[in-house]
Amino acid sequence: MTCNAQHSLQTWPQRYMADNPPRSKSVVMTLFGDVILPHGGALWLGSLIRLMAPFGTNDRLVRTSVYRLAEEGWLSAQRKGRRSQYTLQPSAARRFENAYKRVYTPTYLAWDGQWTLIMTLNAMLTAPRRAQLRKELLWEGFGALSPTTFIHPNPHAEALTDLLIRLKLEKQVFVSTLTPSEVVAGRPLSDLVEHCWNLAEVTEAYHRFIRWFAPLPDMIRAQKTLEPELAFVLRTLLIHEFRRVLLHDPQLPLELLPENWAGKIAYELCREIYRLLYKKANEYALGILRIEDDAAPDAEPSFYDRFGGLR
Repeated sequence: MTCNAQHSLQTWPQRYMADNPPRSKSVVMTLFGDVILPHGGALWLGSLIRLMAPFGTNDRLVRTSVYRLAEEGWLSAQRKGRRSQYTLQPSAARRFENAYKRVYTPTYLAWDGQWTLIMTLNAMLTAPRRAQLRKELLWEGFGALSPTTFIHPNPHAEALTDLLIRLKLEKQVFVSTLTPSEVVAGRPLSDLVEHCWNLAEVTEAYHRFIRWFAPLPDMIRAQKTLEPELAFVLRTLLIHEFRRVLLHDPQLPLELLPENWAGKIAYELCREIYRLLYKKANEYALGILRIEDDAAPDAEPSFYDRFGGLR
């Protein structure tokens, strides 16, 4: 390891954050998904302030962030004396966990060639309800065929079911599967991709992620000793940025995507870096959590299933 390599890795987080200033509220959500849930799902405000400090976030910003997240229905606060402990709201936990499952699993899942079609009728929903359904389905990666008809080749069935139940729309929408007709000739359904999804923006976001993070594996391996705090900061920034890009990716099957799809390259890069950092990062995070809660648990077994297995 050269001194230059050591200096480069040590200063990488500051250079990254100078070019990509992280929003405090969003980093809190990243920490809840990546760190807090596998370590029991609850933490004291003081612990969160310590975990956020390396990202340039002061006490006031952390307090403001958790207050807003509580107002938005994501976090719940429990007062114990003069201290506050935060957990995910029960109503938000399922949705939150579904979103984070996407982060740690490949975006290029196996596909059976079928498409899922969701549609409703104007008479069945008020305009605000139609707008809400559209917003939620687009967020889940569906493409819009019309204001009331949406399609996806390989949606996450569990997340879709939860969405319809949460919105109380099971009786107001029609859900079916489509396959290309073998009787009547027409354009292939794959042509819908260019009309229903804007992959250019997602592709550019993945390329940006790759440009920033591609040097890290060699830089990390060049370290004789990786400091736990640095590993924690790098892992948090890694997941924070990957999550931001991924949640705008409709996660179409590889068969429908351009050759050498940037999302696949980005996922494999993220997996490689995460595997290099997770042990030291866990060591640092658990040390912080146990300052205020000496019973904070080790990572639950399912943590080690991330990215196809960490052990």
